[in-house]
Amino acid sequence: MKIKVLVLTIAAFTVGLVELIIGGVLPQIAGDLGVPVSTAGQLITAYALVYAISGPVLIALTSKAERRKLYLWSLVVFVLGSLLAFWSPSFGVLLISRFVTAASGSLITTLSLTIAVRSVPEKFRARVLGVISMGMSSAIVLGLPLGVLAADRFGWRVLFLFIAVFALLTLLVVYKLMTPIEPQHVMPLRQQLTSLKNIRVAGAHVVTLLMMAGHYTLYAYFTPFLESIMHMGASWISIVYFFFGASAVAGGMIGGILSDTIGVKRSILIIVGVFSLPLFILPFTASLFPLFAVLIFIWGASSWALAPAQQSYLIETAPETSEIQQSFNFSALHAGIAAGSAIGGIVIHRTSSAAYNAWFGGVIVMLAFVAALYTLYHKPSLRHSGKVGHESVDL
Repeated sequence: MKIKVLVLTIAAFTVGLVELIIGGVLPQIAGDLGVPVSTAGQLITAYALVYAISGPVLIALTSKAERRKLYLWSLVVFVLGSLLAFWSPSFGVLLISRFVTAASGSLITTLSLTIAVRSVPEKFRARVLGVISMGMSSAIVLGLPLGVLAADRFGWRVLFLFIAVFALLTLLVVYKLMTPIEPQHVMPLRQQLTSLKNIRVAGAHVVTLLMMAGHYTLYAYFTPFLESIMHMGASWISIVYFFFGASAVAGGMIGGILSDTIGVKRSILIIVGVFSLPLFILPFTASLFPLFAVLIFIWGASSWALAPAQQSYLIETAPETSEIQQSFNFSALHAGIAAGSAIGGIVIHRTSSAAYNAWFGGVIVMLAFVAALYTLYHKPSLRHSGKVGHESVDL
């Protein structure tokens, strides 16, 4: 059982790595494939957008498939997509590889969570979900900075070869250790969507979308920012990414403690408000490294601190559809990543300076703060409460 959870965690780490690694090597990809950095950044947009849409759609379309077989086929497609990225002779082929890995990766992540939960007694489920989530967060802490260093030495393509090999090994272990898993009864997709009629629920997803859009307006182009504004080389960039990732993981704990201490509503407003500050100040810290380090910690920590508060808020606001709302919030998160990286690409293309990405991102986060303020204190009428029943069907 422990080995099975470990394998699922490794798979989640691999998926997280293939999504995040692009941001650290954008200048190399742009130079190698002969496209502007702003165009290369759309690789992040494409992945996040496909991931956001394909997650719930593919789960619905494959709801009757035996889960082990579906998991194995998803890994096969993911390996092929990663190898396609390694081989890609042009930007168009690399973009196609991102579509493939995003769609298969969304299934792998969702199945990793659901299979892990069904593999342990109920009293250990929350702990297992935390372990799987830690696998995804580890891609930020370890994968991205190590990827920057490896790409600087061996080229960016080797990263996708490594990911393909890692996923292939995971596939073989799953094939050997995992037994067939039958699908469960779930709420129909149409009934799931009706839950979004509740303005307080839908508003929470909008806050997540806007906050991640503001975040990725800069984060998707953080390597060009560090190179042009902070004048850093690969080694220092790797250190900054590692520090950011460690701050992000700490932020998850900080957000949870804050929510338990002062409540979810205040926590959400404080986190979103604080999150915008580093974005406005970072471009002015080129000669103030201690301040830069403090801002990176605040930025990194607040980027993940929102998740526990949002999850608690959704459970309190819509307990009857709380599991569904976690899925929707994950899609909103990736839609925000797609929007932010697209906006960031336009900004850096028009201004030729990543400094403006930070300021545009800060403005978008302030919009998230306004949306949070409205959502948290909005009192919907009973007619539009968006409640749904517990009816389920065999999918």
